[in-house]
This record gives sequence, C-alpha cells and structure tokens, in this order.
Amino acid sequence: MNSIGDSLPETSKVINSGIERGLHTGLQLYVSHGGEVVVDAGFGESSPGTPMTADAIVMWLSAGKPLTAVAILQLIELGRLDLNGRIADWIPEFAAGGKEQIQLLHLLTHTGGFRNVESGWPHLTWKETLNRICESPLEDDWRIGETAGYHTSSSWYILGELIQRVDPKERSFSQFLRDEICEPLGMLSSWNGMPSGFRTANKHRIAEMSQLEKGKTEVLPWHDEQHCVAPSPGANSRGPVRELGRFYECLLAGGKIDGRRVLSEESVALLTTRHRAGLYDQTLFHKVDFGLGVILDSNRYGVDTVPYGFSPFCSERTFGHGGSQSSIGLVDPDTGLVACYVANRRIGEPRHQKRNREIVSAIYRDLELADGH
Repeated sequence: MNSIGDSLPETSKVINSGIERGLHTGLQLYVSHGGEVVVDAGFGESSPGTPMTADAIVMWLSAGKPLTAVAILQLIELGRLDLNGRIADWIPEFAAGGKEQIQLLHLLTHTGGFRNVESGWPHLTWKETLNRICESPLEDDWRIGETAGYHTSSSWYILGELIQRVDPKERSFSQFLRDEICEPLGMLSSWNGMPSGFRTANKHRIAEMSQLEKGKTEVLPWHDEQHCVAPSPGANSRGPVRELGRFYECLLAGGKIDGRRVLSEESVALLTTRHRAGLYDQTLFHKVDFGLGVILDSNRYGVDTVPYGFSPFCSERTFGHGGSQSSIGLVDPDTGLVACYVANRRIGEPRHQKRNREIVSAIYRDLELADGH
C-alpha cells in the first residue's frame, strides 16, 4: 500500500482542503479495490491535539444501519423471522395506534409510517424507548408499504427488539451483533452499545464529533460513557472505519470472507434487491431507492441532488448507507470498490452532500473507475 498521496492524490487533496476550510478537523478513510487495500488512514485531528489515525474509534451514525439489517437476515435464514410477517405477531404491543398491519419488509424499506418518535437515547432505558415507540400512532394519511419516509431511529429499535425476542440464545441486541457479525469478521473494535470496560480502556481512541451551525462549532456530547454504552440500532455503531469496510467486503464477496460466512449468497442478493423503487421519500425530500436496510444507487432521480449518493460514476448495483451529515459506506460490485469514510464534523445537509459527492467522486477518478461517465 502506497502513501495516501500516491494512491489517491485527488481524494487526499479534497479531504485536506476540507480541513483547511473548516468542514472537518479530521477524517478517517478506508478504500479497497479488487480485494486489495488501497488506503486505511486518518487525516487531521480526532480531537484538538490528537491525530486522527486509522485506529481511532469513530461514530458511524446511520452508516452502521446495514449491520442491523444483516442481523435480521441472519434470523430470517434461521426461520425465526419472515420478511412478510407482521411486527405485531412478534411484538404484540406494537399494534397500538393503527400499526397492526406493518410488516418486517416495511421497516427495512422505510415505509412503515412512525418516523418521528423521539427515542430518548441514551437517557431512557431500552424498555422505555420501546414502550414509547409501540404506543405511538401511525402517521396521518400514511399508506403502509406505499408511502415512503426514512425512519432515523424509531423503526430500528423495533428491529433491535425483534432480534432480542426471536434469538434462540436470548442475547441482547448489542451482544447478537458482536457475536454474529463483528467477531466473525474480525471487527474487534466495533460495537453498538460497547461494554463500559472497553470504553474505559479505549477512551484515548474515541474520536470527537462536532456540529457546525450558523458559523458556530459545538462538540457533540456523543462520546461520553452514557452515549458509548447505550445501544441504538440505527445510529450508534462505532469502530475504526476499516472495520466497516471489512463488513462491506464480506457482502461484496457474497457473505463469506476468509472462511467465515455471516450471510448466504441468496440473502446478500435479497439485501441488495431493489425492494423500494421510485418513491419520493418524505424525510429525505427526494426519490431514493432501497434494498433491505441499504440505500441503492438512485442517480436516475438526479445525480447532483440525490442525498447520500455514491457519486456520478457508480454502477447501478452500488449499495451502502450514509451517516447523518458525516459519513458513508458503499460497495460497487461492478468495479470491486469498497469505500468508507467518517468526517468528524456535521456541517448541515447541503454542505455535506457536496462534500460527499466530492470525496466519493475523487476516489473513483483516482482509481480510474470514472471512465465512460
């Protein structure tokens, strides 16, 4: 593996320009192509005076959602869940407020219709959050399975609860992810709800995240003990971004890597099938297509406007997921590209979408994968 400047010269310039312009003080990047690591590195600082390294533990936010989706598919493979099954058949209290017809498929495609329930994370207990979501009503004028709107966290707690209720070993959501995905793939520094002891021992590795708004920067309180330890199935996965890349490399390889299978080839194909197409998303304010808990290439709806896109150069089979105003992970099966990054400053949607397009497009150009576009 060459130096960053040699391997990805344009990408390096874009990232460093972002540091100079105050878009982020640090960024962690992992890129592999054709199964070979191109870059695994940090830029700038993870916190004032502390360099951002490849070993820093960064917050993936919603870029970690696909881990929860894969856990659900593992349980479908075991026959413990059914994609077309009703959530209320497993969680009876969920039926309140007109939600009794919502299926597992609707949660994974963001067509369930209970987007705006505040989870209370991390101050409420898991049970308190679950009760709050179950008691919430279906949104007005929502056509289940037909109306689309990205659920930031509410439906993902229900997915996490499903995992806990049907797991034959009766593990917590956090432990299931650790046992069935992270450890088999060697993602040993990745957690969603990390143990207190791990957090204490690795406190020096945990990178800050800040928010830039109206010209003022505020360090977000997401890296203390309470936030690190409390699970949030749609938002609180953390680890070095190379480990998120490892997860995607496994999916690129059909669910098995280095002799460890976490998902069947058939389930990987199901995960990345276009289950939701052509629907306007009432949260993202754009048409966006989804597989099962993953965003699919949606350039057909506006290459320069689609949120959390994978650049103008990606193939139609590209899939992945973005993290709020900060990050993305993607797989382009047609080119063999895996790319993941986390910037440590959220800068508002418009500026982040521009930053995201610039970084991912530069990766494609540096690897000479932009030909024909």
